[in-house]
Amino acid sequence: MSDDDNSPISARAAKQLFAELKSSPALVLAVSGGPDSVALMWLAARWRRSLSRGPQLTVVTVDHGLRPEAAHEAREVKQLATELGLTHRTLRWRGVKPKRGLPAAAREARYRLLAQAARKAGASHVLTAHTRDDQAETLLMRLVRGSGLAGLSAMARRTERDGIVLARPLLDVPKSQLVATLKRAKIGFADDPTNRDTAFTRPRLRALLPQLAMEGGDARTLARLAVRLSRANAAVEVLVDGAERFLQLRARGDAPQAGSRRYEASAFAALPEEVRLRLLLRAVNALGHEGPAELGKVETLMAALDQAIAAGPAGAARGRAILKQTLAGALISLTGGRIHITPAPARRSKGTCKGT
Repeated sequence: MSDDDNSPISARAAKQLFAELKSSPALVLAVSGGPDSVALMWLAARWRRSLSRGPQLTVVTVDHGLRPEAAHEAREVKQLATELGLTHRTLRWRGVKPKRGLPAAAREARYRLLAQAARKAGASHVLTAHTRDDQAETLLMRLVRGSGLAGLSAMARRTERDGIVLARPLLDVPKSQLVATLKRAKIGFADDPTNRDTAFTRPRLRALLPQLAMEGGDARTLARLAVRLSRANAAVEVLVDGAERFLQLRARGDAPQAGSRRYEASAFAALPEEVRLRLLLRAVNALGHEGPAELGKVETLMAALDQAIAAGPAGAARGRAILKQTLAGALISLTGGRIHITPAPARRSKGTCKGT
């Protein structure tokens, strides 16, 4: 770790972190009370005070109702926000909490509530305090789960969700530097014990980072890898865009019905494997009605398609479907030398009875 990683963030550096947000009408800051988000709030407030005109800042704390300390932490955030001259709101995740997949469900609820708060405040962006350390941990989590290139690109500096831009201005900043910033400013912060709870995947992988760092795989290196993979992923997406236009031109005069996609099988088969995979994934996610398709299942579908295209001229000549499968609410078939993708018929519910 370099000396800079342990030094407080200067006022000049803070201005650079938030510079691209200067013209936004309003911003929501997601602040839980931990060191990263408290530093985000303090830095953003200092930056805003340096401007003669700038966005209205609203601090939002989401209480997931999972820890009794959370309500007290929200009050502490409100007190500090008030001292900094910022508006604060606490939002609560109500309802039954799932026993499995709790971190993912809590994350979905948090982003949903933050987006609602942003719309109410007239904010164009929600700012989160994800750091370089979080980026490294996310890369490791996706790596051990076997994610593809898009997943290994980890977190982007800006993404859109529910019509609101999620911005991560601290994504290149190490957590240690944020802690140093708060210590110099004599600002306290909460310690969430779930960040060390090895019942969850992220804390277990976080515990491995010191050992990886000894081999050269520190957070800086892992975050740099995520950036490089993101760059490669963006290049592949450009190729997929071009391939999609190419297939549309090949299908001119053979236009699919509205709400469907159709590809010439031989032209599709000639494309690189990763491009074919992403074309299928796009089509299934666009036309299916059962949520995003799993990458592994799309890979299985593509293998079946490749095999059917290679072995199916005889069946195609007779006009029969030589492949017909459903995936994530989409129906994929190969007929007459064409790949057809349409929404699949709705599944019959278990409670439905046949008429007599």
